[in-house]
Amino acid sequence: MKVNEKNLCAFASSATPVDREGYLDMRGDVGKSYQKRWFMLKGNLLFYFDKKGDKEPVGVVILEGCTIELTEEEDAYSFKIVFHCEGGRTYYLCTNSQASMEAWMKALACASYDYMKLMVADLQRQLEEAEAEEAAEAASALAAPVEPPGVRAPPRGQRHNPFNKLNEGDAKTVPGSRHHKENHRPESMARKKVSFREIHSAFGRRVLADRNETRAKINKLRQDEAKRAQPLIQL
Repeated sequence: MKVNEKNLCAFASSATPVDREGYLDMRGDVGKSYQKRWFMLKGNLLFYFDKKGDKEPVGVVILEGCTIELTEEEDAYSFKIVFHCEGGRTYYLCTNSQASMEAWMKALACASYDYMKLMVADLQRQLEEAEAEEAAEAASALAAPVEPPGVRAPPRGQRHNPFNKLNEGDAKTVPGSRHHKENHRPESMARKKVSFREIHSAFGRRVLADRNETRAKINKLRQDEAKRAQPLIQL
């Protein structure tokens, strides 16, 4: 792959957001000694510099067609970038902690264009499933029958019998039919018979008191009119 070095250097020093950066120890396939380099990850390009703050990188690794794997060195926090194509290289990197090693491996594994394409395809699938589910819910809501207010539907699988709550004596009597009797009611609701004397004693006293009060008011009004009608006496 032909790479324009000027464009790469300009991109490395540009204000493009950095996905991850920091010092790592690095070695190649041939040498066994590590060298400390300042690494900067931007997209799928892994730049490395001699030290932090340099304008031009020493090299760049294009993270396409490679895998991120642990090394066989169990006593070090090291991993490697392996290119499986013909003549592909392997880069060995080492950090100073388990957390740093895991963070770098995860960032490099998610940096390739192929990985991003898979992520976009998965997000598109999730979006389509969510839209289909929302459309199905809306269709079912429109198709569901609307119940009148105050009417509760019986439980599914159970029919509602409107005569379940009727008394035994009311089961066969329908208002307006020849079987219906107006005086058919429970004993607690039967009308109690009251004699005239009981009615007179209950309401007669109240009527008498109201009549006496009315007569007293009329007499007072008459007395007031008589006083106003008398001529004034001049001394």
